[in-house]
Amino acid sequence: MTRTVEISSTARLSLRHRQLVIAREDGSAPTVPVQDLALLVVDNPQVTYTHALLAALAEAKVATILCGADHMPAGVILPYTANVLAGERLRAQLACPRPLAKRLWQAIIACKLRRQADLLRRVTGQDAGLAAMAARVRSGDPENLEAQGAQRYWPRLLGPEFRRDRSGAAPNPLLNYGYAVLRAATARAVVGAGLLAGVGLFHANRGDAFALASDLMEPFRPFVDGVVWELVRAGLAEGELDRACKAHLLGGLNLAVGMDGQSMPLGLALHRAAASLAASFAERRMLLRLPVDPTGLPKAEEEPGEEASPPAA
Repeated sequence: MTRTVEISSTARLSLRHRQLVIAREDGSAPTVPVQDLALLVVDNPQVTYTHALLAALAEAKVATILCGADHMPAGVILPYTANVLAGERLRAQLACPRPLAKRLWQAIIACKLRRQADLLRRVTGQDAGLAAMAARVRSGDPENLEAQGAQRYWPRLLGPEFRRDRSGAAPNPLLNYGYAVLRAATARAVVGAGLLAGVGLFHANRGDAFALASDLMEPFRPFVDGVVWELVRAGLAEGELDRACKAHLLGGLNLAVGMDGQSMPLGLALHRAAASLAASFAERRMLLRLPVDPTGLPKAEEEPGEEASPPAA
């Protein structure tokens, strides 16, 4: 299950022979095998569904993302039971010793800083000291080096005037959309690993139903940032969050990332990371696997002798 499908026009969605049927107003009715889907993104208030389809999507472990009037993801439908070992893994997660949780958070933040350093190095030639900062992250990140890194990272990546603000000007809407999709994909991976998405390692906002996904997605954010940087460089960040921009951001889940000694789609890497987190809880030791190199991040200029990477689609 690797495909992401977005529905942005009026349609009736139904199920026929284990196929998602997209009946459009123009009379066309393309189909997609349900088992091929990872995410279904619906961004039109006139879309209707059949119960049989929604049940089949849940049974196939597909995450269905529902967008609101602002075209941003407003909710996600996840499968109720996605792993036969869910009960055992939930108990292990809830019994996770605090020192282990702090070491897991340390690994997550250090990895995030290293990937941010990689992205800055590729697009500006310098990492603004983020790699050295990553090496200083201690258990639980008590110095909050994550926030200190952000202060260096954003102005160098998107310009000195840029401020990361969910309600801010462009390219903030692009980041919002990309992160919302990444979070939904991470929540799907977490649930698929038999873990409780609402119990995080660090994030503990009472309104966050996917706190563990909010934690685990952190090292993957720079890959979304890279796609946004490409859109900004191409002059596509201003104005409405149109279909072309959303297609690029959704395509970020197919970026090849370096993990476990190989290159794999980001969506698959999320599942590997979630499975390794579940193993860490079960065995009460550090087994977390995360992206290990710059694979999948854009470059300002291609290095001599290398072929240009295809744009995210």
